[in-house]
Amino acid sequence: MKFSRILMALTVFSLLLAACAQPAATPAVKGTIKIATQSPLSGDQAALGEGIKNGAQLAIEQLKGPIEALGFKVELVPFDDQAKPDVGVANAKQLVNDPDILAVIGHLNSGVAIPSSETYKDYDLVMVSPANTNPCITDRGYLVTNRVCGRDDVQGAVAAEFAFNELKVKTAFVIHDKTTYGQGVAEFFKKRFERLGGRILGFVGTEEHFNFIRLISTIQAANPEVIFFGGIYDQAGVFFKQAREKGVQAVFLGPDGMDSSELAKIAGDAVVGMYYTSVAAPPTVYEGAKKFIEDYKAKFGRDPEPFSAQAYDATAIVLKAIEAAIKEAGGQKPSRRAVAEKVRATKDFQGITGVITFDERGDPVKAKYFVIKVVSGKPEDWGKNELVKTLELAPPPLTPELKAACGVK
Repeated sequence: MKFSRILMALTVFSLLLAACAQPAATPAVKGTIKIATQSPLSGDQAALGEGIKNGAQLAIEQLKGPIEALGFKVELVPFDDQAKPDVGVANAKQLVNDPDILAVIGHLNSGVAIPSSETYKDYDLVMVSPANTNPCITDRGYLVTNRVCGRDDVQGAVAAEFAFNELKVKTAFVIHDKTTYGQGVAEFFKKRFERLGGRILGFVGTEEHFNFIRLISTIQAANPEVIFFGGIYDQAGVFFKQAREKGVQAVFLGPDGMDSSELAKIAGDAVVGMYYTSVAAPPTVYEGAKKFIEDYKAKFGRDPEPFSAQAYDATAIVLKAIEAAIKEAGGQKPSRRAVAEKVRATKDFQGITGVITFDERGDPVKAKYFVIKVVSGKPEDWGKNELVKTLELAPPPLTPELKAACGVK
């Protein structure tokens, strides 16, 4: 009898131990929500493209908690658009067919973003860009296209006014890379510079990447006070280096496509003293960015690139929109259109780069523009570049002329 009681007690104890050893029940997962990025992850512009991907990745890792608490896994799906329109469009066609992808963070290049967003539009897939500055990103009037940065029709004017009014130059030679971005910002610079009373001594598009000797000879004959290069650092850096080697003394000026430590790596001391405008300041300029910089360096082992903080903010806006759409859908996975509507309704969002409210086009109601001076030819000193000027400006009103320029009737 005594032995039976002992055996029974041991059996109950064993069952209790087994029950305790079982893992606690986990909440049911309702599904997976994916956020895609599109940016160049290979090729000459990969430094900026990786920065966009990394900013989005960090935001997802740090801010996905509220969505996971609602029962959904959150994943990043990075796509390499190679800074090529055809690749971006091919990627877009692939990602719109994954029903779990509810948003896209990207692109770097406006010439890739515009055709890709035509596909996003057809599937109600929202895009929030950290870097695309061409007016047609938003002036086409699509619900799905938004950006957290400024526009080239403003950025080009900022550069022209700085050159004419503060550098006191009256003649300029303008070069562009024949891309949607580069040619667009160059044309806006030219238009405002001439309106101010300056003279454009040349306006040349080139796809050359290696030998600019003939173009440099043309520039030397014109003898401008400033050279504005509308394009990206990988091409401009080679030009700047060869121009200085040939004795060109004009001030170099460019848009935010110059903003990478790779420019100094390519051109070295040739770019010391040049100026560039940007819709993205070095992260150290933004209030509250200290933790972001520390977290980014701890995660990726290097400083954030330009547009990394913007990518973080763009992703944070998307995560907030998805959370709100899930709640509105009664806890179920929302439609893409519902997410797009919540993104467009963004108001007074406090991001790393400032307070963001989208207007009816998907532009920030006010965006920051910066004029920055290169102070060193060493890539490791890029973060020490001098912030010369900061402006906060609204986008121009949407006119029939702006719509027509983007092919909208």
